[in-house]
Amino acid sequence: MLLNDHSRHLDLVRARRHQTRSESTDIHSTNESAGLGISSISIWEVAKAVKHGKLVLPVDTESWLRQASNYPGIQILALTPEICVESANLPGVFHKDPADQLIVATARILDTQLVTADSKIRSYPHVKLFV
Repeated sequence: MLLNDHSRHLDLVRARRHQTRSESTDIHSTNESAGLGISSISIWEVAKAVKHGKLVLPVDTESWLRQASNYPGIQILALTPEICVESANLPGVFHKDPADQLIVATARILDTQLVTADSKIRSYPHVKLFV
């Protein structure tokens, strides 16, 4: 399972903006043994959002990354050449945000569900979504 809601990663993720902390915990506890992934590009998105004041974390970005990386079952997923090529060749019509393209490509290459509240990604029919 791939986590995308980078603004929620300290909780560590909520599949929908209206999801409660206990529901977020349920996603983690249910899927910890199978593994939960965070794309490296999501780490970059968090760091950029913090730098530009669009996201405020209760800790500095480096501490957040250590906490996210050490959370049980969480894996930081590297961008591979295969993922990069897939992101440039996504089927159908997809919006032009390269970070979202890389996240969707990661889910497709790993053949896993994507947890996201992003409506643009959720409307894309060529990726498996956690519902």
